[in-house]
Order: sequence, then structure tokens, then C-alpha cells
Amino acid sequence: MKLIGMLDSPYVRRVAICLKLLKLDFEHQSISVFSTYEQFKQINPVVKAPTLVLDNGQTLMDSTLIIDYLAHLTPAGAKLQPEGAEAHLRACRLTGLALAAAEKAVQIVYEHKRPEDKQYAPWLARVSEQLLAACAALEADLSATPLPTPGQPFGNAEVTIAVAWNFIQMMMPTLVTADHSPQLKAFSALAEQREEFIGTPAE
Repeated sequence: MKLIGMLDSPYVRRVAICLKLLKLDFEHQSISVFSTYEQFKQINPVVKAPTLVLDNGQTLMDSTLIIDYLAHLTPAGAKLQPEGAEAHLRACRLTGLALAAAEKAVQIVYEHKRPEDKQYAPWLARVSEQLLAACAALEADLSATPLPTPGQPFGNAEVTIAVAWNFIQMMMPTLVTADHSPQLKAFSALAEQREEFIGTPAE
């Protein structure tokens, strides 16, 4: 399999780390949807990252759908979701919050790429409010029930939270400050010490 996309994308990095956690062989091709648009278009005409190219030539898009598919390819014993309805519910809820935070952060980054006189302040204010709300909800949940340490089982929710937080801190550390999110900061720091994260640095 081939994973197409830049690791500075939280969605691409999320898939790459999950592939490693599942111990699935893959090749990463660091191709940009911006600077190498035409090259990406040859692989996937939709030009959406991440794109996973399967061994039979078919392509998959959207990090959540890719990870869902990968769960059906895993070796015995490898999994990204916890057992039990309650644990699974929490993992899904945390994953949703982390993806919402990542989505809003990406929207802010893109809006700031526009000329200053073209940026829409009410939209930025709204998206920033949504980002802060998602991070606050994650912080509250982690404060109530800590997530696993690196030596314990690690899954999709944990990867998504850590990757989203890393992206937010790289792109807008003054909007979502680490001082106001000590649980997210501490958890993500531990996650970044895992070999799967070290070997998959944000570009």
C-alpha cells in the first residue's frame, strides 16, 4: 500500500501512525496537494490527502474511512478500538472532538493564507470559538479520566488527540495555549515519545 500526502497534515499523520500501530506494511509518498498538485492528480484526480493506494490500484480517501478499512486488514490481536460498548463510545466521542479541533484549526490556517483584506473576521471568530470548545471538552474529559500511558494499549482516539494537539500547537499556539490545556499537553508529550510518533514526525 502507498500513503499519499504530507505529514504536516494531521489527517495524513494520523493514518500513518495507525498503519504503524497495526503493523501494516506501507510506503509513504510525501506529495503535496499544493506544490505538487499535478503529481497528486495523477494518483488521485480528486487530489485529497490522505489518499491510500491499495495493492490492487484502488484508492481510498478520508482518514476516518481509511482507518476503518485498515481495521479489516489487521494481524490477529491488533486493533485500534477498545472492547465494550462504554469504552467504544468514549473512544468515538473523543475521536470526534479531536477531529473537530483539527478541522477548525485547518480552516483557520487556510483563512490566514488569504490576503488580509479578503479574510472574513466573523468566520474566523466562529471557527476559533469552535476550536476552543473542542479543546476544552477534550481537556475536561482527560481531567476526569486519564488516557493510557505509552506502555498501555493505544488506539485511534489516542492517536487522533495527540496528532490534532501537535498540529494546533505548531500552527496557533497563542490561540489554544498549552498552559490552559495541561492534560492535553501532558498526554500528547507522552504520545510523541512512542516509536510510531517519533518515526512519523510532522513535516
